[in-house]
Amino acid sequence: MQFKHPELLYALFLLLIPIIVHLFQLRKFQKVEFTNVAFLKEATLQTRKSSQIKKWLTLLTRLLLLAALVFAFAQPFSSKSDAFKKEKETIIYLDNSFSMQAKGTHGELLKRAVQDIITQVPENETISLFTNDAVFKNTTIKAIKNDLLKLDYSTNQLTIQAALLKSKTFLSKKTNTLNNIVLITDFQNNTPLLKTKKDSLINVNLVKLSPVNTNNISVDSLFISETTPTAFALKVILKNSGTEIDNLPVSLYNNNKLVAKTSVAIQQESEALFSLPVNQIINGKITINDANLQFDNSLYFNINKPSKINVLSINGTTDSFLKRIYTPAEFNFLATSENQLNYNLIDNQHLIILNELKTIPVALNAALKQFTSQGGSVIIIPSQSINLASYNPLLANFSSGFNTVIHAEKRITTINYSHPLYSNGVFEKQVKNFQYPKVNSFYPFTTNQLASVLNFEDGNLFLGQFKNAYIFSSALNKDNSSFKNLPLIVPTLYNIGKQSFKIPELYYTIGQENTFDVDTKMQQDQVLSLQKDGISIIPKQQYFNNKVVINTFDEPSEAGIYALITKNDTLKKLSYNFNRSESNLNYNDLSALKHVTVSDSITEIFDTIKSDTKINALWKWFVIFALALLIIEMLILKFFK
Repeated sequence: MQFKHPELLYALFLLLIPIIVHLFQLRKFQKVEFTNVAFLKEATLQTRKSSQIKKWLTLLTRLLLLAALVFAFAQPFSSKSDAFKKEKETIIYLDNSFSMQAKGTHGELLKRAVQDIITQVPENETISLFTNDAVFKNTTIKAIKNDLLKLDYSTNQLTIQAALLKSKTFLSKKTNTLNNIVLITDFQNNTPLLKTKKDSLINVNLVKLSPVNTNNISVDSLFISETTPTAFALKVILKNSGTEIDNLPVSLYNNNKLVAKTSVAIQQESEALFSLPVNQIINGKITINDANLQFDNSLYFNINKPSKINVLSINGTTDSFLKRIYTPAEFNFLATSENQLNYNLIDNQHLIILNELKTIPVALNAALKQFTSQGGSVIIIPSQSINLASYNPLLANFSSGFNTVIHAEKRITTINYSHPLYSNGVFEKQVKNFQYPKVNSFYPFTTNQLASVLNFEDGNLFLGQFKNAYIFSSALNKDNSSFKNLPLIVPTLYNIGKQSFKIPELYYTIGQENTFDVDTKMQQDQVLSLQKDGISIIPKQQYFNNKVVINTFDEPSEAGIYALITKNDTLKKLSYNFNRSESNLNYNDLSALKHVTVSDSITEIFDTIKSDTKINALWKWFVIFALALLIIEMLILKFFK
């Protein structure tokens, strides 16, 4: 027991006064003579004895009464620990990712969590609260109540470890503080489990919110699986994290008009096929009806007017292999010899190929330097006998150069499978033993600044990359190399061409790095914007001579079909969808975690936090005790004879 005003306890010394008065109180009795005193003496003795007991009881009750009053004014209290002496800091992380749309026993997990926080946290207590996309630092529930009630779902999702680390950054550096971190989420197993260490200065509290139903069906993805001269097949992938469904309707819309509908049976994964005509612009949407999570019930996509990539080959030898790769369906392939090159064509190209030129004219060097600085891509294939003095000034633009030719047979044995040219489904698996292409001569590079794409058996580069330049170290003609005879040449050159101008995809995922090119020429002070239903976003954009490179990440933040607009002209439509990583409603088991407090109730966690600092005031009990003693004293005085 402790006291708020311990100095008042000195008043207990005043209790000595009534004791002293009682002990030294002297009363003189007057004697009265009677004729017969035998009976009176006996009565007098009994009265004196009763009087003494009554006085002692009265003294005791008064002393206790006064002591109780002194204690009451000193305001005694008790607590579990010394935590009440410390300043309290509370940091709350509230997960507002899409998986919190799932319904618990009292409605959507997020909405119920907001209500519990508003109810349980004292409205004037200073706290810090953050979500996946908002921060409220050093504020009160009263101040942010309306913001919490309007809180919407976010495309972002912090891992639990990231949320804990971010929580710690909000803590002050004050000493002697009671730090409580409360992480409120559903602990989906699509994020790594929390790693905790014992920390005597911070109490980590985890609130795991669980839905009553973990069934969920999502429109996971779609792609064009087959193309014919008149139509193409659109394959839609559906995923299910719950019980099997025998008949799930799947609808296809174009410009909000229903154009096709089918149904599928689904256990864990299923496919739906739709046929669409070629050469038709599609602003499409795939929808299903699922009562659980809503964000993944629709998938938007676009099929715009086909854009072709401009490829110019400046030839010193035959280009027949290039024509077979850069077909008219996807590329505008143009070939010319060095002597007949029209330099005015260069600015309109996306990819330029130097096909075994013996020398690089100074004018071409300057034009290619300007071309690559404006975002154009170049492939350099040397001839068997080049003029190093003309080649190396060009290669210097790409932090490279050639040494003297080496006439020796070399095998191309190493593929960099992680390189962007090969990482997007080119190989089903990594192949170690394949038919190795060979070269009879090559030019060693003077530097190691190039990224590795293909390597010889001794580790030297056969094909290297520097930004948007791809440089072969050997001629590819049949007399010097067998590379043209193997299938590997097709994805290598084809993907270089496709990456020289990134045609917009069927759809993009919000929260991921998305980059695409727009074939347009912009005037000064013009900008491209993404617009939908009153929403207007100016994405990050970079201007070049013949294209604009658009980059998006967190914006747009709302799924749908957006128009890419310059001034009042719509260049094309683009679709953005939410990430499907939260569609699978599987959750982590927290039972193995140590050094944390785990609960499934926000109320329980905050009751625990309050009890750690709760002060039990005892002064009321002493007031009641004093009143009881006063009543006892009155009864003694009235009824005790």
